[in-house]
Amino acid sequence: MIPLELKITAARSLLSVTWEDGVVSLIPASMLRARSRAAQQVRADIEGNEHSFETVTVTSAEAIGSYAVRLIFSDGHDRGI
Repeated sequence: MIPLELKITAARSLLSVTWEDGVVSLIPASMLRARSRAAQQVRADIEGNEHSFETVTVTSAEAIGSYAVRLIFSDGHDRGI
């Protein structure tokens, strides 16, 4: 399935993804941040360091090449989701 459009909602708490079949998914920023597979987050998970990302928002997004997007979060994280 290919995403056709990505939007950050006005409150910056959700990423809206419109798929090629017309379905729209609303993904919470907190979930995207918590599920980051960046090395820093993976290490924190392995070490059992629990973080709450409930107040984290998406501050911006940048296109990476022709197939990826980098989300920048309000806590400064920008290394992948």
